Amino acid sequence: MTYALVFPGQGSQETGMGKDFYDTFSSARDVFNRADQALGFSLSAVIFNGPEEELRRTAFTQPAILTVSIAVLECLRRETGIPRAPLFLAGHSLGEYTALVASGVLSLEDGVRLVHLRGRLMQEAVPEGEGAMAAILGLAPESVAAVCSEAAPEGECQPANFNSPGQVVISGSTEFVKAAMDKAKEAGAKKTVLLNVSAPFHSRQMRPVADKLQEAFSSMSWKEPSVPIVSNALASPVHSVAEIQKALFDQTFMPVLWQDSVVRMAEDGVDTFWEIGPGSVLTGLVKKCRKGVAAQACSSVPEFEALSNKLKEMV
Repeated sequence: MTYALVFPGQGSQETGMGKDFYDTFSSARDVFNRADQALGFSLSAVIFNGPEEELRRTAFTQPAILTVSIAVLECLRRETGIPRAPLFLAGHSLGEYTALVASGVLSLEDGVRLVHLRGRLMQEAVPEGEGAMAAILGLAPESVAAVCSEAAPEGECQPANFNSPGQVVISGSTEFVKAAMDKAKEAGAKKTVLLNVSAPFHSRQMRPVADKLQEAFSSMSWKEPSVPIVSNALASPVHSVAEIQKALFDQTFMPVLWQDSVVRMAEDGVDTFWEIGPGSVLTGLVKKCRKGVAAQACSSVPEFEALSNKLKEMV
């Protein structure tokens, strides 16, 4: 068995996530406490107690998901032990930052501070209500790109996430996203769904955010990754700090090539994907992206115990 670890992005959050790990494992408690100290406020209280609308605020959502994901990973490392390193790490959007922490590129402290800033900058970049995202189901990627170009010839709406065969998310100015949804239906899309998000992620409206993030990179301590990280923007591994920073910069306003990333990892030998962190969105997407690979979520203590047993079999 050759495996990859993948980390979820925004949208997987829910109030109370990770609390069972916090209550059960000292290694998880240590991660939550370190994140709280790094941020200077109790992120743990927001994660465990809400209110939900507070957790949905992008500036809190992003460090919350990263923290929970790393807490679960640390439980696997310290409570179970991982006998063989993964072939790759990858994450969906925000999850790529979690992969950086998991691979030792960034410390947990720098990671939560960076994504807290990222979330705040993304929310501030576009006034509430002026940006939107929508899922287009059952339409080929090139057709989705075509309807975006037709609805928004100046680039006000664009493909943002190529998630799996038949699922592409578009992003941009609200009026143009809605116009593209109408055109997608006319072009034969099975369904279009306006997403409950607070900003048009991975659109050109996020370009100023990339510049500000790049400025923040210089205040962080960066190391070479212990495991190759498959970049969202490239759908291929990045190995050096310079490559990683360029990939993060591009990822801010360019599409997430998730389907291509999964296919690349599978073609390079990965036959099993473990999703570490809240939810199981990526587990479902992986199975759609590449038939025949195994995928398993690890977001609760029972799922952790099941995965721990598999890890022990690898010894």
